[in-house]
Formats: sequence, C-alpha cells, structure tokens
Amino acid sequence: MKNCKWFTQKGQGIMEYIILSSLIGIFCLVVLKQFGGVLKKRIEHMKSEITRNISV
Repeated sequence: MKNCKWFTQKGQGIMEYIILSSLIGIFCLVVLKQFGGVLKKRIEHMKSEITRNISV
C-alpha cells in the first residue's frame, strides 16, 4: 500500500510541474505577442537613428 501511495504523490508532483511550466510558457507567449510589435518599432527606430547619425 505504501508503494501505491508514493507513486500517486510522485505523479501528482510531476503533473503540478507540467501544469505550472505550461502556464508560464503560455504567459510568456502572450506577453511577447502583446509587446512584440512595440519592441520591433523601437528597435527599427533606434536602427534608423544610428544609421542616420553615423556617416560612412
């Protein structure tokens, strides 16, 4: 009986880890989706300013 309970607790811990990792991953994707366009515009603006100010 003890072995059966141990496997159940171990399985529960693994499932909690998988669920938590999945939620963190989904959160990161949502944040990247929300701020991706803003970051792209800012990087393009910085790039254009640098190339404009540096004479080759």
